Amino acid sequence: MNIVIVGGGFAGMNLAKQLSKDGSLNITLIDKNNYHFFPPLIYQVATAFIETSIITYPFRKMFSSARNFRFHYGGLEYIDTQNQVVTTTSGKVSYDYLVLAMGTETNYFGMANVEKHAVPMKTIDDAINLRNHILRNGERAAQEHDDEEREKFSTIVISGGGPTGVELAGMLAYMNKKILAKEYPEFSPNGKMRIVLVDMAPTLLGPMSKKSQQEALDVLRDMGVEVKLNTGVKDYVDGKVLFADGTSIATDTLIWSSGVIAKEAPGLPKEAIGRGRRILVDEYNRVKGLDNVFAIGDICLQTTDSAFPNGHPQLAQVAIQQGKLLAENLVNMVEKRPLKAFKYNDKGSMAIITKNKAVVDLPKFTFTGWFAWLTWLFIHIIPIAGFRNKIKLVTGWFWSFLTNNPSLRLIIRPIDQHKSTEDAMVEEVKK
Repeated sequence: MNIVIVGGGFAGMNLAKQLSKDGSLNITLIDKNNYHFFPPLIYQVATAFIETSIITYPFRKMFSSARNFRFHYGGLEYIDTQNQVVTTTSGKVSYDYLVLAMGTETNYFGMANVEKHAVPMKTIDDAINLRNHILRNGERAAQEHDDEEREKFSTIVISGGGPTGVELAGMLAYMNKKILAKEYPEFSPNGKMRIVLVDMAPTLLGPMSKKSQQEALDVLRDMGVEVKLNTGVKDYVDGKVLFADGTSIATDTLIWSSGVIAKEAPGLPKEAIGRGRRILVDEYNRVKGLDNVFAIGDICLQTTDSAFPNGHPQLAQVAIQQGKLLAENLVNMVEKRPLKAFKYNDKGSMAIITKNKAVVDLPKFTFTGWFAWLTWLFIHIIPIAGFRNKIKLVTGWFWSFLTNNPSLRLIIRPIDQHKSTEDAMVEEVKK
């Protein structure tokens, strides 16, 4: 029995791990990257607080002891549901059961200038690109004699007040407070980065409790972050971010974390695609109209769970739980046993704001501050793949927060801010 999984994120990886324990099944994992990575911490890569290797782990190493596992390096191009074949950028793979777990990609809501010039925060490449961009602009600001140009290079606008936007703003504000004055003597004594966080909603951290929302707002403002609520980005033209309220800010850095859209799955019937391009599935995560194709994680839209009639939130815990249950159900299907319907067990949510400050919402209570920060650190160590990575993460965090001065601020791969990451990489290969 050949089970093909497209996408090695939280959903796909947990599914593959469970299925690889059953020697009667053949598992093929398809991914355009040869590694699994931990998205909740890419903002710390982007701000040079942890190394890329800490939150990444090669698929082949992860499954090296599973004799029934194969990895296929390539991106999805087309699904032939009639002949049960997946076409990728590097070949074709046949399946008996197909599971789609490609997740989401950045949504620019049709704003061409924003898509062309803003810096996204979704992948490892994005994080490295953003780190280089921020560090390079720091050097440009340090050498610039024109005050307006210096301010432009020193201003960072973050669009999106969800966990990613809040965590980025908090980390950049921490750098602004602890590192800038020591390492950039070219700046005037009062010269600092200007950090602006903007969101269309009336609050930050929309899905979280009011207490957590207020805590995030208060802490960020205390750290000097300008927070603009009830307004969104309208355009990004000639180095200026234009807002829906008619105002604008001149900046060379617009970080885009305002939304996501499900990745495309070419070949699926149109009636199987719902809002946000998410794939419609039944209570067993089976794609609408297909018997042997499934979708799990952020890419799917399941409305059969009575507690979430409008679909589950696009969170890691949903993906993990769906991956584990689908593994059980696929074995049940092969062995002709009844299937179990998916019910999401909401364990709560959390977000870090800055050093010693975080918010944690549990089903029955909320807590903030230092203990929430420690809880956040502990919870994010557990899922990191590889014991060595866990140790490196702990020691790296300890040293960075003890000294207030991590030493990873290296401009390794400068990329022209007006080119996409993929275009720049193609040019590097040609060289």
